[in-house]
Amino acid sequence: MAVKTADARLEERWRDILTVHARTMCEIDRVLHPHGLGASDFEVLDILASESPEAGDQCRVQNLVGRVHLSQSALSRLIGRLEKEGLVERSVCAEDRRGVWVALTGKGRALHAEVRPLQRAVLGRMLTEGGD
Repeated sequence: MAVKTADARLEERWRDILTVHARTMCEIDRVLHPHGLGASDFEVLDILASESPEAGDQCRVQNLVGRVHLSQSALSRLIGRLEKEGLVERSVCAEDRRGVWVALTGKGRALHAEVRPLQRAVLGRMLTEGGD
């Protein structure tokens, strides 16, 4: 049997990470679907809840770009959908008209609080127990 090279071990480890990520995202999608959310939707709500913990707090959309694994245009569409569903509100930054603020609505905070334990349970199963 051939000894694995360092490159082969790195490649194998990378593929393992991608497999766990894909399985975890699919499972989060599955458990959140009955609540009208997907994994990326929840991720945005979760970041907003942690970045702006008080009602009325806002976060710049630009601050979400590097934290959510979506392109800027996909993130913009996702935020538009969340806004249409009444979960977030967008507003233009007064200091920089190119900037956009986003904030959770009361409905968004309530839904986030309701589904957060479901998402965390999936993370617990998939990441600490190996996902089996």
